[in-house]
Amino acid sequence: MNSTHLFFNTAIGVKKPENIRNKDQSCPFCKREELTDIIDVKDSIMLLKNKFPVLENTFQTVLIETDDCLSELSLYTREHLVTLITFGLNHWISMEESRKYKSVIFFKNHGPLSGGTLAHPHMQIIGLNNIDYLDKVSEEHFLGLKIAEQNNVVFTLSTKPKIGFYEFNVKMTGMNEVEQFALYIQAAAHYILNEFPFRCNSYNLFFYKINDEIYAKIVPRFITTPIYMGYSIPQIPDNLEWMQKDIIQKYFSHL
Repeated sequence: MNSTHLFFNTAIGVKKPENIRNKDQSCPFCKREELTDIIDVKDSIMLLKNKFPVLENTFQTVLIETDDCLSELSLYTREHLVTLITFGLNHWISMEESRKYKSVIFFKNHGPLSGGTLAHPHMQIIGLNNIDYLDKVSEEHFLGLKIAEQNNVVFTLSTKPKIGFYEFNVKMTGMNEVEQFALYIQAAAHYILNEFPFRCNSYNLFFYKINDEIYAKIVPRFITTPIYMGYSIPQIPDNLEWMQKDIIQKYFSHL
């Protein structure tokens, strides 16, 4: 039987640097010459072992997205964006195919409400020894109103969100259309940070692999509702059709 909970090592956790709110703390990812346990490097992108492995029974890595501490995924050039997403997906899938782990999770935190601690753009790839993340995932979480589709890559707004309210999904088959996949992810992140009808400075990006399909879910972050916290009941807003049209008009009206 699979485990259902991760164990957090608080002795390690209290040592973690935190500058996503405390701007006076220096950024360890900017001191590239001091970084250790480097796994792979591609231009300004770097994958390394996490110096603060707070999650027990896991293998934790950090993917530093860029050497520009003030940049963000929604601002990257097309070339850097595609290189980054390709780099991350390849390492995530490679860890999965190694069969060393029960499953492997790949995600990104951005902003003070995202659950992250460091502001420098980064993602995490974590091998889970005892937990299969797909046990908590259903394909209906990726169903939604179609915003755009190109080269067999589909961009949607969830009608059955996993947590509730607004969740953006991008789906592709295999690794043949990473560029379009990455561009839709970037559009979702840009909309959340710049065009969202509510003030939003935080989001999460999660990746999932279900059979031959690769999904990304981009979730704007606010204070989580008590109904979800207490009862795990997601809520669906009544303006999804309006938001679908708003994104199409602002990002895809030229198509």
